[in-house]
Amino acid sequence: MTPRKFWVGVTDDSWFKFLSSRRELSEVNFWLPMGFRTFKVLQPGEPFLFKLHSPNNYIVGGGYFQSATRFPVDIAWEYFEEKNGARSAEEMRAQIERYRRSRGVVTGPHETYEIGCLLLLAPFFFDRRDWIPVPPSWSPNLVTGKSFSTDEPEGRNLWEAVQQRRVGSEIRELPPALYEDRDVYGEPTLVYPRLGQGTFRALIADAYSRRCAATGEKALPVLEAAHIKPISRGGIHRIDNGILLRSDLHRLFDLGYLGVGQNLALHVSSRLRSEFGNGEIYYPLEGHRLSVPNRSDLRPNLELLEWHADTIFRP
Repeated sequence: MTPRKFWVGVTDDSWFKFLSSRRELSEVNFWLPMGFRTFKVLQPGEPFLFKLHSPNNYIVGGGYFQSATRFPVDIAWEYFEEKNGARSAEEMRAQIERYRRSRGVVTGPHETYEIGCLLLLAPFFFDRRDWIPVPPSWSPNLVTGKSFSTDEPEGRNLWEAVQQRRVGSEIRELPPALYEDRDVYGEPTLVYPRLGQGTFRALIADAYSRRCAATGEKALPVLEAAHIKPISRGGIHRIDNGILLRSDLHRLFDLGYLGVGQNLALHVSSRLRSEFGNGEIYYPLEGHRLSVPNRSDLRPNLELLEWHADTIFRP
């Protein structure tokens, strides 16, 4: 068996109960009430298992880690909604604030605060009969979680138990190629993970340092992840198929009144003026170059931009 590292995280019981009744999920937000400084335990694609609070010392499911970030609680709800493990934003706040109050932090229904967000793909949940007792080394004092590796007997036994419970079920492990940087022939090519909508929005926000690519606007509530090729037209949730834009620019981009050239320069359609007799605040953006991530794999895909220019943009 290929050596595998994974993390067992202590899970809010109500979070698990709510999500385990919804089996058709592509992603979940595993929130941390007080956030974190860094989370470098896992790499994208590595397993993250769920363990209930004591006295329910059982591992009850898991998912595959994609990213760790922080967002204001209201933004986290906007991005993931019920995939936060609650029926409403108010219910989510109540769950989180149980833990925040226990640490002496006073919160209120209209106050904003940041939470940690561990973004997990392809979550799975075990039926009660399949819950796995925690390994003998698990300390009752652990309140966050613990790393394991299949290089060690305890980790190997635990991972084998997880896999046994998945045999014959609808749960399948993500294909390794989903995260590999290789191809059978030719030069290595980057293979992107299949993201859910909430994870796509969060990763685009972080890739663009939470600034509008066109204007530099930093007010997160008005920033949106725009698809270059819409899902309705065969696009997918992929980082290079996204641009972070202010909400009004996102709308114009989707409707074809705003486009982006191969040199990443903005183009504003003259039809804004001819069709609406307005749009003057947008024409100064003509020719303005987008601010894009430094990493090449996070930048807009040039072929997708060309598709948008040919198919969506209104010259």
